Amino acid sequence: MREQTVQIPAAGALLAGTLTQPDGDGRHPTALLINGSGPIDRDSAMPGMALGLGRALAMTLADHGYVLLRYDKRGVGASSGDYLSTGFHDESDDAAAALAALRAHPAVDPERVFVVGHSTGAVVAANLVRAAAPPAGYVLLAGAAQPGARVMAWQSDRIAATLPRPLRPFGPILVRRQARERDRVRRSTTDRHDRMPRSRLTDRWLREYMAHDPRPDLATIDRPMLAITGSKDIQVDPADVARIGRLVTGPFDGEVPSDLTHLLRRDPGPPGLWRYRSQLNRPIDGSVTQRIVAWARVRLAS
Repeated sequence: MREQTVQIPAAGALLAGTLTQPDGDGRHPTALLINGSGPIDRDSAMPGMALGLGRALAMTLADHGYVLLRYDKRGVGASSGDYLSTGFHDESDDAAAALAALRAHPAVDPERVFVVGHSTGAVVAANLVRAAAPPAGYVLLAGAAQPGARVMAWQSDRIAATLPRPLRPFGPILVRRQARERDRVRRSTTDRHDRMPRSRLTDRWLREYMAHDPRPDLATIDRPMLAITGSKDIQVDPADVARIGRLVTGPFDGEVPSDLTHLLRRDPGPPGLWRYRSQLNRPIDGSVTQRIVAWARVRLAS
């Protein structure tokens, strides 16, 4: 396995990333990783949360002869630009720039480049069907099939319903408070809010995401797709896997693994946001990365 630091020219920024290659010369089938919301770096980490998907996926793919490109978001890590003025559509444009740059690399087979997106990164991945040269395949991990505002409302209801029993009476208060915050964001006209939440999602990003509907993108996709959302995901409705399957027109594989959470860990305990800290002490579930390799071998064979 070899790793190379790369720079990706994007509109108004230079994105920094890592290209992980298997041993051996020639052109290889390749994946582009798109992480979820927040100031996430190439290794799928941000302050307070180290998901670890980037490194885990790179090592698994390289072991099976695949290249992976992962990159720091605009204004994060070694990438230039200003994260706090970046919108959801900017992140989609940056992903398209990364896809184009990846295809031009001499180690990459441009006809076998697929995209792997996690959480809102899966929504961005589906939007790459609009790119000048769309990906050869799509892997959506915890990907939504509903408008962003509806996804966020579902999240609020589900998180409230899975609070520990002593806190359950506060659930309705949480739901109302988050509904008011979504209404405030819709009415806002600024890029950012003075009282930034810990996740550092700006008003602009939230406005654009809430208004975005991924269904037209999904309905346009006629390439192979793998959609995986865990049965214990409390941020994306697991039923969206079936909804995605009804929308796409290409070969589709959809799975809802038991006990898998939004963090791509298996947890036998009750679902809940309050269990995330302990889940992050464990690595990504290896069955997820192995499943991606097995899918790519079948669906993207030369």
